[in-house]
Amino acid sequence: MYQKKLNVYNVAPFLVLLIVAILAIFAPPEFSFEDKAGAYNGADIAWIIVATALVFLMTPGLAFFYGGMVHRKNVISTMIKSVVATGVVTIIWVTVGYSLCFGESIGGWIGNPSTHLFMKGINSGAPWSLAPTIPLGLFALFQLMFAIITPGLVVGAVAERVKFTSYILFIVLFSLFVYAPIAHWTWHPQGFLFKMGALDFAGGTVVHISAGCAALAGALVLKRRKAHLEQQEIPPANIPYVLIGTSLLWFGWFGFNAGSALGANALAVTAFATTNTAAASAGLSWMFFDVMRGKKPSVLGFCIGAVVGLVAITPAAGFVAVPQSIFIGFVAAIISNLAVYYKSKSKLDDTLDVFPCHGVGGMVGMLMTGIFATKTVNGAGAEGLLYGNTEFFITQVKALVIVVAYSFLVSLLIFKAISLMLPLRVSQEEEEIGLDATQHDEKYGRNPHKI
Repeated sequence: MYQKKLNVYNVAPFLVLLIVAILAIFAPPEFSFEDKAGAYNGADIAWIIVATALVFLMTPGLAFFYGGMVHRKNVISTMIKSVVATGVVTIIWVTVGYSLCFGESIGGWIGNPSTHLFMKGINSGAPWSLAPTIPLGLFALFQLMFAIITPGLVVGAVAERVKFTSYILFIVLFSLFVYAPIAHWTWHPQGFLFKMGALDFAGGTVVHISAGCAALAGALVLKRRKAHLEQQEIPPANIPYVLIGTSLLWFGWFGFNAGSALGANALAVTAFATTNTAAASAGLSWMFFDVMRGKKPSVLGFCIGAVVGLVAITPAAGFVAVPQSIFIGFVAAIISNLAVYYKSKSKLDDTLDVFPCHGVGGMVGMLMTGIFATKTVNGAGAEGLLYGNTEFFITQVKALVIVVAYSFLVSLLIFKAISLMLPLRVSQEEEEIGLDATQHDEKYGRNPHKI
């Protein structure tokens, strides 16, 4: 049934999209790229197309991962908040997002939004300087997938209590004011973190630390759920969903990390191997650590541990050797496991432990990159602390602190600002009924109150 009365909050999203769609009409079409000089490599193009598709697969994988862990009455609402980022971020990316990340640098802080407004100069433009063997349009699509999944990660911290429309607005503001600047700092050759010498192969800072710290900010602003206040144990809705989600994430992560080599080359093979090894080590480490502490080995534990290992190896994947990735996964899982434990003893209601897993896991990965990176693996990298380069390790620490502080503070301001404009949190009644029904008029499976 449609609402009889419309208000500005219901109409505004549609109107904004309408305006963007109309403006897009006037963007001039461009010829597709021509490789007259023979600079592009067919194998590289094919691999990055595959890698782009793999990274895209991570978003529905994340939806299954998160959806399986929440209460049954909130499965659909949790899953759609991850998936809807695909729509929102794509439109932002095509309009100004790519320009803000990779456009002409303004002082090393942000890209000029007019550089590639509505993808101007992308189809026919020269390739990205660090990816000379693939078309610029393909590089832009590959990077888009990173931008899509990052705000989706935050969902897990604010699940079961955040309003859908408010979260849509968060995706927009986070993408523009948190993700874009950090991506520019880290991956643009003129970005100040890049010039400082900080290394992040595939998104330890850009994706995981930024999302993890935003998750912490969101959990603090939204405050605790009623179930959390009453210390109620909420059983996961569907553990097989979690297993499916983990498998899709693990599979997609090969595109995430190995694709960041930006070519079908030896570095991609190394990144592929370190990614798989760290995930395997971390999954076992989390499970065995739980067993050592008196718990039974659980599917959930292995799955969460594997994801933490994937997070931790992300900044290091193309800079460290395969044997060291075992240690990275092992340590990251233990540290995140302990972080989850101590969080459970606190008043922080991070629903699905996004900060302990992605935030802390990303921090561990950045520090491990500072320790184990070696030019033997990647000549464009640096020698880490293990090989006598204290200066590079300190650089990684500085970059970590800067990104943590920026992403947390700006995300905190974003959540606070949204709360002044829109109801950020559902009512207590809506929370008790469940967000599937109250936010989307849908339900997962049969009604538990009916036989």
